[in-house]
Amino acid sequence: MPRPIARVLTLLELLQSGGIRTAAELADRVGVDERTVRRYVDHLVDLDVPVESVRGRYGGYRLATGYRMPPLMLSDDEALAVLLGLVAGRRAGLTTAMGTASETAAAKIRRVLPERLSRRLDAVSGSLTFTVPPGEAVAAESTVLLSITDAVRHHRPIAIRYTAADGRRSERTLHPYGVVAHSGKWYLTAADLMAEDDRTFRLDRITDVRALPGTFEPPAGLDPAKRVLTGLATAPYQHEVTLRVQGTAEEIHARLPAGVAIVQEQPSPGGAEPVTECWSRVDLRVDRLDWLPAVLASLDRPFVIDRPDELRGLVEAFAERLTNSARRTSARA
Repeated sequence: MPRPIARVLTLLELLQSGGIRTAAELADRVGVDERTVRRYVDHLVDLDVPVESVRGRYGGYRLATGYRMPPLMLSDDEALAVLLGLVAGRRAGLTTAMGTASETAAAKIRRVLPERLSRRLDAVSGSLTFTVPPGEAVAAESTVLLSITDAVRHHRPIAIRYTAADGRRSERTLHPYGVVAHSGKWYLTAADLMAEDDRTFRLDRITDVRALPGTFEPPAGLDPAKRVLTGLATAPYQHEVTLRVQGTAEEIHARLPAGVAIVQEQPSPGGAEPVTECWSRVDLRVDRLDWLPAVLASLDRPFVIDRPDELRGLVEAFAERLTNSARRTSARA
């Protein structure tokens, strides 16, 4: 497809998302200057696409109310890719609260698939397995997700209404940095201007989003995923656990992911025998300790428990159960 035509179609797609789009915003999204945007709008008008020009301080371009594009044409591979994406998103808990939207979209695409492709998709859908446990995925409202991601994209401040885990409600003014999907939930990492600190928010606990005037400059080298994982790993829990494990951060994260543990490589803790391998400090905050002995055993690496003492007893009891099981023999008739 010639590049100018592709850009005109991109412009039309942006206008179809609703609302008034300024010439500057459209130019930024399409990758052209404002003069070219006006020329592309003229092309759409020549094709009988009802683009309206709105004058004034907050003016720009919009599509006439009620306009819909002709049916979308997809190749076999494109239709299959879209359907697989919808299935994967729904199974992994990454769809929005408008759950029926993904189902109706999939149904519409299925109706135009050749029978052979439909059978292939059914086979793939029946064979896929996702590691997100049933019932743990929490969907976000589509209006909340779209409003926040738009603010992230254009570096716009937002005001939100938020309900914390303990039921407390508050209104926050944020500089949104990024949206991250993790373990079946959506998270927003942002600067909380009232708290004067960076915070992580669950999107399903946000009930209202309002864009505010102006823009902000996000921090240099920003990594939203790393910020969210660090925020989850440092959130207050019932138990604070500190370990020293022989191994690199990469090796330890294979069993204790970044969303659960903070791992820092450091010199060995010493001992009777010299140790040349790398040791790492591991910090966790957890509500329960009973699952940790099995995870530590699965690391298959020397470790030292700094705190809490309660964990030492659980590890000893776990080791005793393993020993008893290893010594047990099957009964003979």
